[in-house]
Amino acid sequence: MNSTAEKIKQYHTQYNLQSWSKQKGLNPIPIEKAEGIYMWDFDGNRYTDMSSQLVNLNVGHGCRPIIDAIKEQAEKYCYISPSYGSEPRGELAKMIIELMPDNMGKVFFTNGGADANENAVKIARMYTGRQKVFSRYRSYHGSTYGAGNLTGEPRRYPLEPGAPGFVKFFDPYIYREKINFASEEEATEYYLAKLREQIIYEGPDSVAAIVMETITGSNGVIIPPKGYLPGVRKICDEFGIMMICDEVMAGWGRTGKMFAFENFDVKPDIVSFAKGVTCGYVQLGGVVVSKAIAEYFDDHLLSCGLTYSGHPLACAAGVACVNYYKEANILENVNKSGKVLGEILEELKEKHKSVGDVRYIGLFSAIELVKDKGTKEPLVEYGKDPEGVMKKIIGMLGAKGFMCYSHENMILISPPLIITEEQVREEMKKVDEVLCEVDKMI
Repeated sequence: MNSTAEKIKQYHTQYNLQSWSKQKGLNPIPIEKAEGIYMWDFDGNRYTDMSSQLVNLNVGHGCRPIIDAIKEQAEKYCYISPSYGSEPRGELAKMIIELMPDNMGKVFFTNGGADANENAVKIARMYTGRQKVFSRYRSYHGSTYGAGNLTGEPRRYPLEPGAPGFVKFFDPYIYREKINFASEEEATEYYLAKLREQIIYEGPDSVAAIVMETITGSNGVIIPPKGYLPGVRKICDEFGIMMICDEVMAGWGRTGKMFAFENFDVKPDIVSFAKGVTCGYVQLGGVVVSKAIAEYFDDHLLSCGLTYSGHPLACAAGVACVNYYKEANILENVNKSGKVLGEILEELKEKHKSVGDVRYIGLFSAIELVKDKGTKEPLVEYGKDPEGVMKKIIGMLGAKGFMCYSHENMILISPPLIITEEQVREEMKKVDEVLCEVDKMI
């Protein structure tokens, strides 16, 4: 291995604590350069980024307009506190509001998705004067203390016993439901009735917000059935509850719409965002609030603050990034390439006995692996993979240069939104090959 690569690997393993990992035996790939949907190591091996890194690098590596915008802002000033007027901060906030539904009013900028969700909850509590917050079991909203309590899946466990007031409910996860619904609408009726019942049991006057990933992300790309989100909106309106859509992963073109909630004809009260607003070139997140909430804080203290709220370099990157989405016709490409991805996923489901279900919208997809299609027994048990089965499968894909990640019994495939139809076909052949090997394992 190249000596520079050796040093990078040594320093990484000796001095870094790597997230979500046992530290012993880590073997990071040192990356020398990246462009578009590809990365290269120091030995010239090419890897295809089929997860947009952490589903945030929507426009791929090396997007020149974003790079130039960061450079230009750095020449003016790199940082100024949130109380000063900053051109990129104001410009980006205006652009975001113009992309939102007509009920939305202002933006509070954060550092990323976790603190966006924490501040969204905080704002909902201040506005309503209520304490309880509903979120779903198959959800990930971040791993800081507040966002971690909001999270429903096993990454919340290290935070327990958690903060009071966080209430969990079940996703409309039709594939795993024991009830055989006649239609999506019937499933929606069932899930909404259970949610409304739970709110009544918790005391509607104590519930500040219902927080949902508009489309459940890493926990399986679970797409809400017909009428579900409008039904949640109706429940929120009935009881004066704030509807918060977490668009950190699903937003910024990932689903073929600029924001995922646009697919379902709803207007949230609060929207959290991050990731694709700058595509990771500089970290940035934010909370968009309705006009009614914004007006409330005209005369009430907004008790939220961050040193790096609306960081000028990040906002400059955001302005360039949002402009690039429009100028490069990214949404059009997502829908074209996403159609091809969906067709291939359906073919894989038909062909492979290990594929129980596939779910996809735009360039946001999951392959759910099972031991038996009839019983739907998952390839690995929920929250457990003692033999490292999924890690082995991801390793097999990586050996072919197909870089993505897994969660539970899912392979998550969410490539950069610039990927072409031809590149989708080329890369998904590798998935087909690996699934042939998985079929032999069960």
